[in-house]
Amino acid sequence: MIFGIPVYPGSNCDKDIGWIIEEVIHEKAKYLWHEDSNLNDIDCIIIPGGFSYGDYLRTGAMAKLSPISEAIYDFAEKGGLVMGICNGFQILLEMGLLPGAMLPNKNLSFICKFVHLKIENNSTPFSNLYEKEEVIYIPIAHAEGNYTCDRETLKEIEENNQVIVRYCSPEGIIDEKFNPNGSVNNIAGICNKKGNVFGLMPHPERASENILGSTNGLTMFKSILEIATGKA
Repeated sequence: MIFGIPVYPGSNCDKDIGWIIEEVIHEKAKYLWHEDSNLNDIDCIIIPGGFSYGDYLRTGAMAKLSPISEAIYDFAEKGGLVMGICNGFQILLEMGLLPGAMLPNKNLSFICKFVHLKIENNSTPFSNLYEKEEVIYIPIAHAEGNYTCDRETLKEIEENNQVIVRYCSPEGIIDEKFNPNGSVNNIAGICNKKGNVFGLMPHPERASENILGSTNGLTMFKSILEIATGKA
């Protein structure tokens, strides 16, 4: 299986994802420069975290105009698997592949720490190897992870079961006091209606080996393998 990893000026988690793909799940990673547009041999896109284009104008706003982003949009519209992590999530929102937008964290500060997440939907290509309502431990690292959307959109994504993960307590309690950034309804990650596009603020690649303090994130990458090849 070939995973495409877009690299924008300012991306800084591309090699982290590449390591997990090549050295941990033993699949092929192909780095895609932001001026590329050929995705013919790609099976899944993972947009990495970082500060694409220095986060100028607005996080992800400039990245969405790159040739690679236009190719990713077409890839997703045709049913291709696309996962956006942190800045990758922000880019997917700016591209319109996922609904909503990001605001600065409620404390107006950069937050870097491990958080607990509750699996709300385990029927997607990115979450199928988790148990429903399983609590996982994965780090966040962002300044603008405060997910927001209008009331109608929120009602729609909740009713369509598009919320994949929420911030929670170690016991799985969903409450504002366990919400690190102020995101609406403790939302940490969502998918589109088709379920082939997934964006989340936490970094699963930073929780995919024992040496990192958690392997809970590895299941996301294995879930993709399971749905695509059946060999996770």
